[in-house]
Amino acid sequence: MTKDPQNRPLSPHLTIYRPQLNSVLSIMHRIAGIVLFFGLLLLIFWFFSMSVGQASFDLFSALINSLIGRLILLGSLCALWYHFFSGVRHLFWDVGIGFGLEWVQRSSYAVLIATICLIILTLLIGVFIG
Repeated sequence: MTKDPQNRPLSPHLTIYRPQLNSVLSIMHRIAGIVLFFGLLLLIFWFFSMSVGQASFDLFSALINSLIGRLILLGSLCALWYHFFSGVRHLFWDVGIGFGLEWVQRSSYAVLIATICLIILTLLIGVFIG
């Protein structure tokens, strides 16, 4: 084995492979899980602010109703629905269903379409009913 770094073989990485929809969605699934973790922390802080008293709840409420707070809530909503539908797809894969190339492509689009539809539906319900 040579110690010359110029003569080493390259392992496949993002500059060699062209990103495919399925690989991008896989990375997004992991990112959505991380975003959901922070959304859960936000929910815990909300409960904590209610338990401390009215002043802390009013402060938290003012922060969450600001533009930044609403964008954080929208990001959490998007992560929730995307992670849900992507997780359902992974459950099918866990039992051995849907490994064909055509099925993977169709289920990728189905995850995206279902995510967008449920985000819009949730926002409409929140605006008109809530």
